[in-house]
Amino acid sequence: MEFPDLGKHCSEKTCKQLDFLPLKCDACTQDFCKDHFIYAAHKCPLAFKKDVHVPVCPLCDTPIPVKKGEVADVVVSEHMDGDCKSHPGKKTDKIFTFRCSKEGCRRKEMLQLTCEQCRGSFCIQHRHPQDHGCQRGSRPIGPAG
Repeated sequence: MEFPDLGKHCSEKTCKQLDFLPLKCDACTQDFCKDHFIYAAHKCPLAFKKDVHVPVCPLCDTPIPVKKGEVADVVVSEHMDGDCKSHPGKKTDKIFTFRCSKEGCRRKEMLQLTCEQCRGSFCIQHRHPQDHGCQRGSRPIGPAG
């Protein structure tokens, strides 16, 4: 038994398939089969209104606005060269900022290791009073620490 009024024909000129569950394009409002429903498949002339992609900077993860007619790659590249906050060529904050107070030691640490007796800042290797030759200790420190 046929149902001639059931379903619609695909609006794609090369297809015209009768589809019982047609899909309506939300940009051009024409009916399409499952194969031609995507904007690119039926070359939708109004896809630019709905199919909007916002490029994101790969360095700082910031969305970059692109005006109509501009190439997204060029705009992102200009952002990376100028406005990007995490540009690899820009100077960043140093992580190892606490220099060892032991004479002759040039090591730096991320965290400040302060001697409780002399209040000096030392590296991990010289953090114990006996390792940096601490002279301000009120009590003698044994080999066990």
